[in-house]
Amino acid sequence: MANISNKQMAMLNYAAKLTERPADIFKRDIEKLREVGFKDRSILDINQIVAYYAFVNRIADGLGVDLEEFWNKK
Repeated sequence: MANISNKQMAMLNYAAKLTERPADIFKRDIEKLREVGFKDRSILDINQIVAYYAFVNRIADGLGVDLEEFWNKK
């Protein structure tokens, strides 16, 4: 099992929720991040990184872009 702090888990939970259910993000989700020590600038950074990756992936998927070969290696 990974050694993940409460702060890291809160960030991961927020990122997963923003990715999978963005309409379900509420003020309480932001407050949870603050409670574990994230400042507003860090919360903004987390939000922008998660949103950027979702945006880029949807563009690539929507255009049928193939993955580079190194992503297909197992």
